[in-house]
Amino acid sequence: MTKVYLSLGSNIGDRAGNIARAVAALASHGVRVTRESSLYETEPVDFREQDWFLNSVVEAETDLTPGEVMDALLRIERSLGRRRLVPKGPRLIDMDILLFGSSIVRTPELEIPHPRMAERRFVLVPFNEIAPGAWHPVLKKTIAELLAEVPDPSEVRPFIA
Repeated sequence: MTKVYLSLGSNIGDRAGNIARAVAALASHGVRVTRESSLYETEPVDFREQDWFLNSVVEAETDLTPGEVMDALLRIERSLGRRRLVPKGPRLIDMDILLFGSSIVRTPELEIPHPRMAERRFVLVPFNEIAPGAWHPVLKKTIAELLAEVPDPSEVRPFIA
C-alpha cells in the first residue's frame, strides 16, 4: 500500500456535498481514505472573478499506480458532472494528487509532487492540518515548513456550514 495525499476543491453548487461525494467515490476506485482535513473556504487565486472555493486534503492508501489513481480521479470528476470549460475557472469538483509516497513522476500527463502545491495556501493549510510532517521529496521540506514560507497572501478560513 502506498500513502497518497489528494487535494479536493469545489466552487459551484453544493460545494461541501460535491467534496463529500468525491471522497466517498474514492473507495470504489481502489483508494481508501484514512484521514480527511476540515473544509476551508478559499479565495480564488489564478482566475479571480469567480465564487470562493471549498478545499480539503485527504490522506489515503492504494495499491494503484500514480497513473491509475489519476485516471480514477478524472473518472470521479466526470461522474460528478465536471466539465472543463474555462482554464482555472469555476468547477464543480477538482481533484489532484499532491504526493504519492516518495515518488517523483514527470510525464506529459502527470507531475507528482503536484508542481504548484508549495505556492498555494489553499492546499497547504488543509494539508498541514492532517500531515504537517509529510515530506516533499523534491523540495526536501515538510508541509509545515512549506506553509511557513508560502508567499501566497490569499485568504483561507475554516468553513462554517
